[in-house]
Amino acid sequence: MNKTPLSMDDALRRLATAEHPPAEALADLIVTLRPPSARHTEQAIQNLRALTYLLEHQPDYRQALRQGLLALLTETRQIALYTETGILANEGFFTALSRRIGERLLPPPVRAESLRDVFGQLFSHKNDHQWLASIPDDAWSELWRTLAWHEQESNGSDTTTRMQMLEAVQVLSSRITAIGLEPELVRVYPDIERFESPFLHLNAEVMRYVESYRLSLSEHTRTEEDEKHILVLLDQCEDILAKLRKNAARYGISVNLTYHALRLAQHIDRLRALLILLDPDYDPAVDPTLFRLIVNLIEAENRKYSLRDLFKSNTELLALQVTEHAGRRGEHYIAETRSEWNGMARAAMGAGLIVGVMALIKMLAARGHLPLLWEGMAFGLNYAIGFIIVQILGFTIATKQPAMTAARIASAIHTVGAKAQTEELADLVVKVLRTQFVAILGNVLLVIPTAGLLALGWQAMSGQPLVDAAKAQHLLHDLDPVRSLAIPHAAIAGVYLFLSGLIAGYYDNLAIYRRIPERIAALPWLNRLIGSHRANRLAGYIENNLGALAGNFYFGMFLGLTGTVGVILGLPIDIRHITFSSAYLAFSSVTNNFQLPLDVVLTSLAGIALIGLTNLAVSFGLALWVALRSRKLRGRDALPLVPLLLRRFIRHPLQFILPPKAVPLEDEADKEQEAH
Repeated sequence: MNKTPLSMDDALRRLATAEHPPAEALADLIVTLRPPSARHTEQAIQNLRALTYLLEHQPDYRQALRQGLLALLTETRQIALYTETGILANEGFFTALSRRIGERLLPPPVRAESLRDVFGQLFSHKNDHQWLASIPDDAWSELWRTLAWHEQESNGSDTTTRMQMLEAVQVLSSRITAIGLEPELVRVYPDIERFESPFLHLNAEVMRYVESYRLSLSEHTRTEEDEKHILVLLDQCEDILAKLRKNAARYGISVNLTYHALRLAQHIDRLRALLILLDPDYDPAVDPTLFRLIVNLIEAENRKYSLRDLFKSNTELLALQVTEHAGRRGEHYIAETRSEWNGMARAAMGAGLIVGVMALIKMLAARGHLPLLWEGMAFGLNYAIGFIIVQILGFTIATKQPAMTAARIASAIHTVGAKAQTEELADLVVKVLRTQFVAILGNVLLVIPTAGLLALGWQAMSGQPLVDAAKAQHLLHDLDPVRSLAIPHAAIAGVYLFLSGLIAGYYDNLAIYRRIPERIAALPWLNRLIGSHRANRLAGYIENNLGALAGNFYFGMFLGLTGTVGVILGLPIDIRHITFSSAYLAFSSVTNNFQLPLDVVLTSLAGIALIGLTNLAVSFGLALWVALRSRKLRGRDALPLVPLLLRRFIRHPLQFILPPKAVPLEDEADKEQEAH
């Protein structure tokens, strides 16, 4: 199509001469409406109002635009535009992904007889939907009134358009029924296939409506059937869709389930919009449904090859479910009372003890000089088994907390509205921070003496230090936050902490989705071996801990293999973790007979602190970002917390370290009485 820039007056005059195809002339007119960029919203509004002014004062232009639009509708096939544009196809996620990549590299040919293809050519700029969406409803309504459709002689084009819209209604209704009865949806909500299900009744009701409407069009009478009953059924379908999403927490969720749920919602919305447009009393000058549908169709055409949109639409609900599982785990990582805070300290100290042993085993494995890949596997298994032991014994690795607590904070942000709720959210953040503080303190305070004692014991037994002088110097260099890559390596560990949280949520969901605990409890050989009671207890443990065990295993393998992968690829990548870094400082101190220079000690301690801060900041930031996105929130939704937390820190800094003492029941009763 020729997109030579013209003035708006020239474009309308060209449309009036009818010397060019309607699509080409309309494309020229749209070019005159398009602002320099999508950010120039005021320019877009002025352009539309200028078009309205010209149409109001030039009857020839008005008639030409009406005839051009009607000719375009009459000469093209419209159904695909209504039933496919902006709606996910009946294909799997990976099929859709490969198709979009293929069409992006080699776009399909444009069919002049398809309104969908012509529509995409008219609004071919990828940001057209943005400036069109910025135009207010009253500007659209004014344009519609100015077009004065009552002046147009009836030539059957309106009937043709309505007939095609009726066909689209039939197609959408059939697809809604088919999607609603998908086995994946029935699994989560079995009542969906009962006789009284709205999905089963929708198609019959639509057929009655369509037949009555067609008869009224052929006889030029008013239809006896209206769309109200269909709209009620669509409301019931949406209620079931909401129950499906709620039940997914109990039955588990999958990519296929999210895909079907999203397609179902899209079909319902599109069918509802078409029914509104088919209402004989519908007036676009009063109800903006028509213009909003057009903008939605344009957005879909602009972004039909977008891979980001495909990922976003398919993973939102899945991410929500994964982070919900992580959020429930996060409840156990938040100390509410002084006793829980003390319990967290003990759990962290227990983990510090085990990490000291893990650090010893790693040093011994490194002395074995195994082949590169086997050495990485040995390191990874050491980490993985150690973290799993920490989990089984109920201890706590401090850096594992942020990925869990971030989901809990995001769920609280999602419900914040009133000032009181914001205060409650601030209380939650303070609890998380002080719990995190005591966990780190417990890990570090015990891992350093444990590692030191183990190194001394090894030296006493073997007659030689656990690490030689060169290795000790290398370990100290790795703690230097300025002259080494300690901080970037700590950020890599933070990413792994974040990923392990997602993996834990995924496996928690998998346990529910695949009904793994029930399968374990029903294993005949297991029941014969340990008895039904122990089999049920094992199944219950797997149900509650499969995610945590899997997350710890993967996290350990990530930590162990990263350095090996870096050597193989020739890249300077490795990991730094606060607890292991603390152990390495102890090993180096023993090798140097505790005669390290003060500046080296201070530099190492600063490096350990920054490594820990980086571990926590990266893992928490990524986990919070995913949790917010899964709830369709943004980072700015958490901004009101910042000044509130700063004021609290200035007034009550100890609250960020120590929880308040338990208030006696009598004091609580006195306070309530005083309040009354």
